[in-house]
Amino acid sequence: MFRIFKSKLDTLQDSYKKTLEQCNKVSSLNENEKDAKQLEAQKILEQIEILQQH
Repeated sequence: MFRIFKSKLDTLQDSYKKTLEQCNKVSSLNENEKDAKQLEAQKILEQIEILQQH
């Protein structure tokens, strides 16, 4: 059955995956943008870890 509502954890995991994909795409083009995407991914990962602890 279709899941209409995603949990916050699912949403964060999807966002983390997309951010890492974007990071990989820009890694050879723009070092500053790559660093920003890595930082964004790290912050999302921290939120995921907090949710998994509860």
